[in-house]
Amino acid sequence: MKEPKKIGMLTPSSNTILEPVCSRMLNDLPEVTCHFSRFEVTKISLEQDALRQFDFEPMLRAAELLAHAEVDVIAWNGTSGGWLGFDVDRELCSQITKVTGIPATTSMLAQLEAFAENDVKTCHLVTPYIPEINERIAKQYREHGIEVLRMEGCSQTVNRSFSLVDYDRIEGMIKSVSALPADALSIVCTNFPAINRAEYYEQTYHMTLYDTIAVVLWQALKMVDINPRSIKGWGRLFTG
Repeated sequence: MKEPKKIGMLTPSSNTILEPVCSRMLNDLPEVTCHFSRFEVTKISLEQDALRQFDFEPMLRAAELLAHAEVDVIAWNGTSGGWLGFDVDRELCSQITKVTGIPATTSMLAQLEAFAENDVKTCHLVTPYIPEINERIAKQYREHGIEVLRMEGCSQTVNRSFSLVDYDRIEGMIKSVSALPADALSIVCTNFPAINRAEYYEQTYHMTLYDTIAVVLWQALKMVDINPRSIKGWGRLFTG
């Protein structure tokens, strides 16, 4: 029997959003399955204890466990490259492939690829993060040719709390930034429930939503030769 393609996801330990979202997105695609490996992440800030959570060693251990399942690609379904630097994500992918022999990507690198493929030059940024994190993400975007016009955040640092931000607050942030036209709406955080209303936000605020959960699955599907257009009901990224 031919096995389905297998996507491995590295997952923050306190994340409760990305696993059910990815499972629902793939529900009608029997030709691909998603598998998860966690490592400790509980806090998002620029303090040293928070930054140390993204040292490569625990991430590589989690990647090796995914390799036991003989997954076809390993994706870091997280956004730390936004404040640590996209080059850190590139090095992480290189190390994962060196250790496991499996191609790798990350949410932030997938965001860049999606922007490039759709000729995005300007965006608005919405996150649950503190302003200092948002500023670093905007700086990374700028260095890669993407100008952040407006940004909004919730000023939270506890990763578990990100999943509990209510939809009214999320919509308020999206409404605020979208008063100014931009090529894209960038939602950065893989423990943030905005993705669940992707099509509503796109139709209401007239911008394509690039959510970091969606983009990494979009790129991982391409890496295993599955057409992302097979995904229905999760926004224009999958229909363009």
